[in-house]
Amino acid sequence: MAEKVRISVNVNGVQYEHEVEPRQLLVYYLRETLGLTGTHVGCDTSQCGACAVDVDGRAVKSCTMFAVQADGSRVTTIEGLGAVGNLHPVQEGFWEMHGLQCGFCTPGMIMAAADLLRRNPDPSEEEIRHALEGNLCRCTGYHNIVKAVQYAAQKMRSGVAADD
Repeated sequence: MAEKVRISVNVNGVQYEHEVEPRQLLVYYLRETLGLTGTHVGCDTSQCGACAVDVDGRAVKSCTMFAVQADGSRVTTIEGLGAVGNLHPVQEGFWEMHGLQCGFCTPGMIMAAADLLRRNPDPSEEEIRHALEGNLCRCTGYHNIVKAVQYAAQKMRSGVAADD
C-alpha cells in the first residue's frame, strides 16, 4: 500500500487536513472523506462532467485530478455554491427554466456554467453550448439548460440578488 500524503485544502470555505493515498481522486476525497455527495461520479473517464467542481476559480473535472493536486487550493462544490433560500443565479436558473430532468448531470452543469459566467458575463447561445460541451446530459436536449444559463447571465448582469 502506498504511503499516505498529508493535504490541506479549503472546501466550501472550510479548511480540511487529511492524509490521503497519492492515487485518490479528488471526486472520491470530496464524496467519501468529506461526505459532499453532490459531486457525482458519472463515467470515471472525464467524458461526462458530472464531477465538475471549482478549483481556484476554474471548473475542473474532479475525476481527472488527484486529491494531492488540490493541496493548498480552494475548492467549491455544488454544496458551497448556494444554499436553500439563497441560490446562486445559475442554480435558480436551472430551477426556473426547468434545466434538469433526472438531475444527475445538474451539479456538474451548474459548476461549468458558473465558471463560464465568471469569465464571460454575457455569453451568446453558441458560447454557452461550447462551454458545456464537456458535460453530458442524457435526459434533455440542452434547450432548457441553455435557457437556464441565459437566465442566470441576465440576472447576474442586472445585479439582482438571487433571493429577490
